Amino acid sequence: MKTLTALGLSLLITAGCSTKKETKTTASGLDPEKFAAQIDGKQVGLYTLKNATGMEVCITNYGGRIVSVMVPDRNGELRDVVLGFDSIGAYLPENNQSDFGAAIGRYANRIANGRIVVDGDTIQLPVNNFGHTLHGGPTGWQYKVYDVKQSNDSTLVLAITSPDGDNNFPGTVNAEVTYRLTADNAIDISYSATSDKKTPVNMTNHSYFNLSGDPNQTILDNIIYINADSFTPVDSTFMTTGEILAVKGTPMDFTSPLPIATGYNDSIDYQQIIFGKGYDHNWVLNTKGDITKEAARLTSPASGITLSVYTTEPGIQFYAGNFLDGSTIGKKGIKYARNTGVCLETQHYPDSPNKPEWPSAWLNPGETYTSRCIYRFSTDK
Repeated sequence: MKTLTALGLSLLITAGCSTKKETKTTASGLDPEKFAAQIDGKQVGLYTLKNATGMEVCITNYGGRIVSVMVPDRNGELRDVVLGFDSIGAYLPENNQSDFGAAIGRYANRIANGRIVVDGDTIQLPVNNFGHTLHGGPTGWQYKVYDVKQSNDSTLVLAITSPDGDNNFPGTVNAEVTYRLTADNAIDISYSATSDKKTPVNMTNHSYFNLSGDPNQTILDNIIYINADSFTPVDSTFMTTGEILAVKGTPMDFTSPLPIATGYNDSIDYQQIIFGKGYDHNWVLNTKGDITKEAARLTSPASGITLSVYTTEPGIQFYAGNFLDGSTIGKKGIKYARNTGVCLETQHYPDSPNKPEWPSAWLNPGETYTSRCIYRFSTDK
């Protein structure tokens, strides 16, 4: 195998094995050899989960990223419903600064001004987004190699050790992410973590869904339901203000299903839509951590595919791909334009370490952080 480092590498790293042999591609058209490499001295590969219905999920242990998800549409045709890249080299930060499909850590979403206070001591984290720390900082876990602990047709278990001082966060954190593909076409994701020092932990999955299976098309016609009566507003830097506002009477109200295009009408003069450049906000879920209650639901009229989300988390970030601008070339050479993917990131609220009135994201020694998210696919057939 070729030996890689995570920085300063060209796409030549994707050449794969030096001895050429016939490779069987995945149902989504991925060549596993293009994901076979070493990064930072660790082996990287592509792992495939399958079930009896024909659903297929491909994951790389680089960043714990979901690369493709093949699910049947209303006519039984399999479609790839997530954005991503065709090779491991395209995921490296010097080639694309993306969170596509990643297992995000140590802290998903934003921390205000990159500052946290631990037992009276102020710690400055590196900032990488409008003066704030986003998704664990500039070298978050999406750019780390997870160790593979278990891999079979239905389950992939990945583990990562984040050392004390990683992006200035305190404590050595040992975390695991388990992906399980179920018989009823669900991706069941479980997270766990421990730390030897008090530290904030907030893990999520950052897949961009396009349920039409055609990323040339936007997601604005998708119908979305969010089981939330309130949300956490943001300022012009996308940072939560500390308020919790009711959605009723605003473009943030998806308690009855509506098209995503609701928030992208030029006539809308609503400050939160202006600040978020559309939808990029955290909703306060009514589910109160009950994994059996539907937190959100997304449906593509074009394919008939529906995604239902269940979680133990108190919040969900609904982001409609506002910063995709066509400069990123993804799978099959498709340019990812604005609003061609939807993220539904289950989480604690953004900046929770600095807002003690919100559900706590602090992990203390001797405790175990746990979180679970289920992405279940069905059709309107």
